[in-house]
Amino acid sequence: MERIKIKYFTDKIEKLAYIDGKSDWIDLRAAESVDMKEGEFRLIPLGVAMELPKGYEAHVVPRSSTFKNFGIVQTNHQGVIDSSYCGDEDQWFMPAYALRDTHIEVNDRICQFRIVENQPKLVFDEVETLENESRGGIGSTGKN
Repeated sequence: MERIKIKYFTDKIEKLAYIDGKSDWIDLRAAESVDMKEGEFRLIPLGVAMELPKGYEAHVVPRSSTFKNFGIVQTNHQGVIDSSYCGDEDQWFMPAYALRDTHIEVNDRICQFRIVENQPKLVFDEVETLENESRGGIGSTGKN
């Protein structure tokens, strides 16, 4: 089991909790109340900074209910926080864009994260052919 040092920037949000058996994603909460107008961009503070284990990174994504509940989308679609972002003032944020006027209350669950191992070092070998059958299209359907 990995241990992660965490600093909270407020006592107004619930502490992070790993819910064993339900999901390996951990909810993150708005660290302050936020009002956004349709078309507005805002970095929403999540109230935490962490020291991730070396060789790991955090992937931060919206919760499945975030758009339905708040009408916001995460502008980078998936945030990646590497282990070097670990200082005392390195608070995590969710970059959000409002598609309608909305209010997010302090402690509302707005996104989630998990940590994953960094990609191994790669070497690309250029070839003339991949010697595999072509599927002839885009994605899993093979259709344009």
